[in-house]
Amino acid sequence: MKVMVTGGAGYIGSVVTEELLRGGDEVVVYDSLYKGHREAVVEGAAFVKGDLLDTALLRETLAHHKVEAVVHMAADSLVGESVKVPAKYYRNNVLGGLSLLDAMLGAEVKYLVFSSTAAVYGEPAKQPIEETDPTQPTNPYGETKLAFERALRWYDSAHGLRFVSLRYFNAAGATERSGERHDPETHLIPIILQAAAGQRPEVTVFGDDYPTPDGTCVRDYIHVVDLAQAHILALHALAKGHPSSIYNLGCGGEGYSVKQVIDCARRVTGRDIPVSKGPRRAGDPAVLIASSARIVRELGWRPTQQKLDTIVESAWRWMQRKR
Repeated sequence: MKVMVTGGAGYIGSVVTEELLRGGDEVVVYDSLYKGHREAVVEGAAFVKGDLLDTALLRETLAHHKVEAVVHMAADSLVGESVKVPAKYYRNNVLGGLSLLDAMLGAEVKYLVFSSTAAVYGEPAKQPIEETDPTQPTNPYGETKLAFERALRWYDSAHGLRFVSLRYFNAAGATERSGERHDPETHLIPIILQAAAGQRPEVTVFGDDYPTPDGTCVRDYIHVVDLAQAHILALHALAKGHPSSIYNLGCGGEGYSVKQVIDCARRVTGRDIPVSKGPRRAGDPAVLIASSARIVRELGWRPTQQKLDTIVESAWRWMQRKR
């Protein structure tokens, strides 16, 4: 299959590209390099530097490379920033997404896998979260992702553009060549490993009085390779006639607390990791974990790297190689 990956110069996009190429698919990466890195584009993939709002370039890229399906991963994704600058998120995540859909229609590309988020659920009333639970975003990031999901449903109804939306919880870990690199870094595992490597003085735990076994927040982590494999399953399912669908992607277990992740990183790295205590952050639920039962049942997704030690070890190895 010939696939275009928007945002393929980013963390998850580069791993999705790796896995597509490994499986024999042809890939063109479309990325503005606003947040992505040119060196992250996997060898063997074609590369086009472009903005999502450039509908003409998108359409030209799709037509020139005879693209059959799109994996859409290009978006702004910082919750705090989205609250301060909502217009940026509506412009890039909604208007940019609509530009992509219009280019796909013009080039007669009918399959799309969308990188969505658990933020569409807001603060859920129950755990684990299922796809049928209410979607009540509490910030513009989640709201704009949900708005694009809703647009997809109407594009399917009007134009037959079929999609799979994958709602991520916490992607983590690394491959031999691709790992997590954000500026600023906001994700827990790389922050902890940066403290282990001496790149930051400590890890701040925001709240240790939650109603959880050790008082710290519990979250769901999924290895980035397992996540990438879910995208490939979704692409191939669409090509075989699978209807438009929405799936959660998480570890499928009970999740891990912040303290458990820190303890795991200490074991993996063999290093002390200084920790300080901070106040709870507004809007942080005590527990946030996914039920991935639907994608397991319907697409046969079988994650193979679910153990926290495996996830942290892969991220640490990648970080050590990049020093």
